[in-house]
Amino acid sequence: MQKEINKHLSVDCVVFGYDSKNLNVLLVKRTLTDESNGYVFYFSDYTLAGNHVYIDEKIDDAASRILFDLTGLENIYLEKFRTFDDPDRISKPLDKLWLKNIDRDPSFPVVSIGYFALLSTKDIKLKWKGREVKWVPVNDVGTLGFDHNYILREGLIALRNKMKQEPIGFKLLPTKFSITQLQRVYEKVYDMKFNTRNFHEKINSMNCIVPYNMEENIFKNKTVQLYVFNENEYKKESGKIMDVMD
Repeated sequence: MQKEINKHLSVDCVVFGYDSKNLNVLLVKRTLTDESNGYVFYFSDYTLAGNHVYIDEKIDDAASRILFDLTGLENIYLEKFRTFDDPDRISKPLDKLWLKNIDRDPSFPVVSIGYFALLSTKDIKLKWKGREVKWVPVNDVGTLGFDHNYILREGLIALRNKMKQEPIGFKLLPTKFSITQLQRVYEKVYDMKFNTRNFHEKINSMNCIVPYNMEENIFKNKTVQLYVFNENEYKKESGKIMDVMD
């Protein structure tokens, strides 16, 4: 039996992924077709990964479920960052058309809880779950449905603020990473260049980012020291600010 949704409450997830070159965001294709022949006859655009919350569901559980339903991905780092409650957030004509065609009343005000998620996309394979999803560089995102461009901007601000406080940038990288790789992640997130010497000094001062017990050849003809994040050490340092902006 299909579960009853909360018509007034949804979750929207800004899923950030890093592929060693770009900071990307996961987008979901939104298409309305003529059911008689399968042709697209209204429009085809993209939104963030989101949906309504079930009546009997916790919001955090809804965020995890929605990502799994769209991508097949589980155990993703998720951070709740703000609520979006503008009464006009679903007032655009195409959004109303979309909602009507999936039997949702566009006159219902819908509050959305925003989350951001972090992934290293190197070994991630998105599973087909009934709707097309794709990675798009954050700087190349066009016009999204609903108020999702605004949610994306706010999600990026929230990510930047969080990365000033806690060492979460490693979540965009493989388990073992070089300091140079970590620096590139920060540069992509903040959209700016960092002084390499200062960045390395600050990272090396963090006891929670520790050398791996061996060196690996991860670049052609170049052996570099790899590091891992030690959560136990981080807990001992709780409250220590990780601001690489200075």
